Amino acid sequence: MPGKGDRGGEKRKPKHAKRTLLRIIKYLAVYKWVVLALVILAFLSNLGNLIGPQLAGEAIGLVEEGFKLNRDTGTTGNVDMAGVTRYAVLMLVFYVGSSILSFLISIGMARVARRIANHMRRDVFHKLMVMPVSYFDRNQAGDIISRVSYDVDVVTTSLSSDVVQIITSAVTVAGSFIMMVVISPPMVLCMIFTIPVSVWYTRMMSRKTRPLYSKRSAAYGEMNGFAEEMFSGQKTILAYAGEDRATENFSAINSAAAEAYKNSDGLGVTMGPTIGMINNFGLSAIGLGGAALYLLGIVGLKQISSFVLYSRKFSGPINEISNIINEIYSALAAAERVFEFLDEPEEPKDAPDAAVLTDCTGSVRVDDVSFGYVPEKLILKNVSLEAKPGQTVAIVGPTGAGKTTIINLLMRFYDVSRGAIYVDGLESRDYTLDSLRRGYAMVLQDTWVFNGTIFDNIAYGKENATEEEVVRAAKAAMIHGYIMRLPQGYKTVISEDGGNISKGQKQLLTIARAMLYNTSMLILDEATSNVDTTTERQVQEAIRGLMRGKTSFVIAHRLSTVQNADKILVIDHGALIEQGTHTELMAQKGFYYKLYASQYE
Repeated sequence: MPGKGDRGGEKRKPKHAKRTLLRIIKYLAVYKWVVLALVILAFLSNLGNLIGPQLAGEAIGLVEEGFKLNRDTGTTGNVDMAGVTRYAVLMLVFYVGSSILSFLISIGMARVARRIANHMRRDVFHKLMVMPVSYFDRNQAGDIISRVSYDVDVVTTSLSSDVVQIITSAVTVAGSFIMMVVISPPMVLCMIFTIPVSVWYTRMMSRKTRPLYSKRSAAYGEMNGFAEEMFSGQKTILAYAGEDRATENFSAINSAAAEAYKNSDGLGVTMGPTIGMINNFGLSAIGLGGAALYLLGIVGLKQISSFVLYSRKFSGPINEISNIINEIYSALAAAERVFEFLDEPEEPKDAPDAAVLTDCTGSVRVDDVSFGYVPEKLILKNVSLEAKPGQTVAIVGPTGAGKTTIINLLMRFYDVSRGAIYVDGLESRDYTLDSLRRGYAMVLQDTWVFNGTIFDNIAYGKENATEEEVVRAAKAAMIHGYIMRLPQGYKTVISEDGGNISKGQKQLLTIARAMLYNTSMLILDEATSNVDTTTERQVQEAIRGLMRGKTSFVIAHRLSTVQNADKILVIDHGALIEQGTHTELMAQKGFYYKLYASQYE
């Protein structure tokens, strides 16, 4: 089976930044009317901010006129303080109104971002439910979780703050530039040289920082994947005294993630101060140019003061945009990881004329099947077998022979490379995938229980199962007595992954779940491997009852558990080398005989 994704996997810059941005916009488009309203509010908010400097200039103009009149007439008290006060009050009204609108915009965009996050996570989780098993074999669970949580958070955080900031900054920059041109075109020439320098620097730095943010997202996914592995294997780590080695490995991966963070944000944070320095050069030029124009009588203090305020409003957003660009590229890198996952191939779609498997008799035929998880390396080679309705077929062989692979193909977790599998006379690929899998009940060696009550865990496979049905299944699986000894009985909550019950008890719960699931075919993969010898005898009796009338496929290493099978298939190196009953195979004194003898010597 293919290994998990390499920790040293490819870390590259986003190849489709524009396409990724368009896909984010599609999520925004769902709330287009809300976003349009917020854009209008942002325009009005910035309009209030842009009126402020003009009002300040008018107030200063009144003071300047009053001082000139005082000087010319030799009197005092000619400053129109009522007019100055009026302009000051108007400024306060516009600025307070603008702040209130900004507050409403922030709340509105935060709500939109939260809904988009919900929508995006729903899409990702839905995708998880339709992904082929092969994807999870190739990729770390932690990296997948990182895409669902961290990467989606990065995208939505950027949406909640950066979108509004960009709109606000764009309106402010455009409005401030227009007002500066209206006030004094000659003074605009004093600062115009800083604009192309700022644009050039921003574009140059963006090209450098974009791939670094992609590397950061990949490094965080790698770190989460390693941490998830260590958490799930904590007992094994402790048992083998591997704490130091695990810590060293994590330190190396953590250092790589920290280095990726430093490289991206360390370079990114230099953009703001540098753009600020460039803008300060422009402000110095405005001061010198304004002073010269004032001495020449071309502009007055009113124009200079308004122009300086507008120049700060013009340069401030440019500085902010340079910082926002870093966040946007970080969000694009995260979004691309999410969309890459959403674009992964799903399980094969049902054919338009696919049949629904109903009233299954349990007739299964594997016809000359070959398969490899990697195309050039076959695991199964020309395997053929037949299971008649109600028969029990045991599959035995050494570790790695291909036993579990047969089960994967029966369930269509993978499709065969060559050959075909037939169920009730029809090829399995001609059935709907859902109905085919519903035809099987499974009890695996790797038990799975979820955070919920014992009742819910047993009833998982049967919708609207009654208490009587669940209790009957638990009794048949020999676990009813244990459940009733618990303080809350069937209402007892199992912790995540069943950490508060033993492996044997988890195995019995999954057996009870299969007993409740009424199917024509049954798969048992080392179903009693986690119970003790005494309990195993009881469970074997219950399983025989479960298997009655069902076509059953049993994988077992302990050959004593399959002696009564109708047919035993012996697999070695992916080939079916022997088949028959226990008595027949023992009489042949071939591979099965040696395998059986080795367990009882």
